[in-house]
Amino acid sequence: MKYESVKDVASKIAPGVRFRIARMSFARRVELMRQIRELTRRMEFLEAGQEPGGKMDATLVQVEVNRLYLMWGLVEVSGLEVDGAEATPAALAESGPEELFREALAAVKTETGLSGEERKN
Repeated sequence: MKYESVKDVASKIAPGVRFRIARMSFARRVELMRQIRELTRRMEFLEAGQEPGGKMDATLVQVEVNRLYLMWGLVEVSGLEVDGAEATPAALAESGPEELFREALAAVKTETGLSGEERKN
């Protein structure tokens, strides 16, 4: 048996752009859960409140969780330059096109095995 710990995903919105996504493993699942545990608890608390500011804070925490997912699972980006340099996962998150960020994030979340409803978040 041969197993690759990463998989390549071609962008559907930007021809020539490819994402290298880390596959889920036991150790990687534990690592991801540790990283997002406190953020998701905080987000749930904020979402349960009635304050408008709390809802906005919950949205900000969700954005942080999404960035964390991307940085956890996106190993490499190819076929994309950001500000004249070959894109990295960090460059995609910080300065890259938002539609490519969202596409890469969806690929990472698909690899984690999240359901369609969970992926919407």
